[in-house]
Amino acid sequence: MVIKDANLDIIATRRSQYPIDNKPEFLLVGRSNVGKSSFINTILSKKNLAHTSSKPGKTQTLNFYGVNNSFYLIDVPGYGYAITSKENRKKFGMMIEEYLETREELKRVFMIIDFRHKPTEDDLLMYNYLKYFNVPVTIIATKADKVTGTKKEKNLKTILDTIDLVLGDDLVVFSSVTKLGVKEVINKIDSIING
Repeated sequence: MVIKDANLDIIATRRSQYPIDNKPEFLLVGRSNVGKSSFINTILSKKNLAHTSSKPGKTQTLNFYGVNNSFYLIDVPGYGYAITSKENRKKFGMMIEEYLETREELKRVFMIIDFRHKPTEDDLLMYNYLKYFNVPVTIIATKADKVTGTKKEKNLKTILDTIDLVLGDDLVVFSSVTKLGVKEVINKIDSIING
């Protein structure tokens, strides 16, 4: 699959605003500032489609990116951001829960973590939360360009030892700098859409 066209089509905060065209959807979750926007821009080959920010907590809505007129990539508010008010965190939580509970179009979740570090408590909570909804998950271990030599194997082992992936879930080592893992993610989306 070649990404020819990608746009931010819909910004939603509740179910009534979701797209109604029944296209397959792929949800992106991750801690604030883990590189979700860079992941989106790299996968979709667009420099500034998703706004990267040095300030965490920027995304506060469900952002539906329409791709090739055939599927949606959906960015949601980052988790684990302490400065966001308790009220906002609750609101984001309810927004994501409503989506996960009701959305038949959801095909897979890409959960972004930082390849350089052991998955956090928040990462584990999110993975288990997604499993509660029986959603298939691909872990995207990003910023891999910042990990050198023998550390790569060690970090990979740490991630897999920390997050006990269930059958059918997998992990892609990714870098928006070197483009490592980009083809793998696109092929995965392609095979899910086209069976």
